[in-house]
Amino acid sequence: MQSLDDIREEYDFLDPDDRYRLLIDLGRALEPMPDALKTDTTLVRGCSASVWVYPMPQADGRLHFLADSNAAITKGIIALVLTTVQDRTPAEIIAADIPAALAPFDLSKQLSSNRTQGIPNMIALIRETAARYA
Repeated sequence: MQSLDDIREEYDFLDPDDRYRLLIDLGRALEPMPDALKTDTTLVRGCSASVWVYPMPQADGRLHFLADSNAAITKGIIALVLTTVQDRTPAEIIAADIPAALAPFDLSKQLSSNRTQGIPNMIALIRETAARYA
């Protein structure tokens, strides 16, 4: 997985159409999520597209997340969100300022409000999950 800084550096040099393509590519690069994990429990509420996030606690206490969406751009957005928290400890995830990390991407100006309305809910679900494992 690329670092958020590397993604942002590439994103900054792209025009809007290419930014969409980059988000789609990020979503395609996500680790596959088995359909059996796409349940009502793992569904992120309040997203215009269906988004699922599933935590996988690791032996060292870190959390690894699987995620998927039925919309390519939304899947790219969740890939960006996961880049900020993937394979970190619950305490690190809780302490992370995910909205600030994503702010340089200015997604609300790049994408429609339908595409970005679920981001706070994705972040909230990830934080709630981390709090349960903390």
